[in-house]
Amino acid sequence: MALACAVVSDDGEIVARLQAGDEEAFAALVRQYQASLLRLAGAIVVSSAVAEEVVQETWLAVVRGVERFEGRSSLKTWLFRILANRARTTLGRELRSASLPLDEVTEHFDRAGAWVSPPVPWSDQADDRIVAERLAAKVRDVLPTLPDAQRQVVVLRDVEGLSAADVASVLGLSDGNQRVLLHRARARLRQQLETDVARI
Repeated sequence: MALACAVVSDDGEIVARLQAGDEEAFAALVRQYQASLLRLAGAIVVSSAVAEEVVQETWLAVVRGVERFEGRSSLKTWLFRILANRARTTLGRELRSASLPLDEVTEHFDRAGAWVSPPVPWSDQADDRIVAERLAAKVRDVLPTLPDAQRQVVVLRDVEGLSAADVASVLGLSDGNQRVLLHRARARLRQQLETDVARI
């Protein structure tokens, strides 16, 4: 079947095939989401070995629970929610959920989460690819230093492309808390990048 090699795009079709026990559909789903799930798991549990275990447990939960998938969210959001729950169980603790005051939101972003003053694309200013690669490496270096909740939100929003509502649902956060965490994470990343660009 063509779906085995293609990107899974129709939730209804893939869920029906998974519920029917279609191994090719499951393999296609794993190929499409494995790297994304590993990134999110790494953002939650930090250890790559534990992240891999969490992802494996997530896939087992998908196989066991696909019959109960009701379509109230996208399949992608459902996968991320399972993973986040598995990661929390593995860690044996809850993610931070204390409300953060919205007045602490950095001036770089508006209330919808968009840049007030977008950064100048640093790749346009770079003299060559080496500089751009150094900056990308800096983002990879800074990302693990973010507080857990900020790192998880920025990975889901900016790397995986989930909506604010989906991120709040996956991580069990209020919409306001999700926005503040995202703003703080982006501000810290932006500050590090601006510092590095100024040094070049």
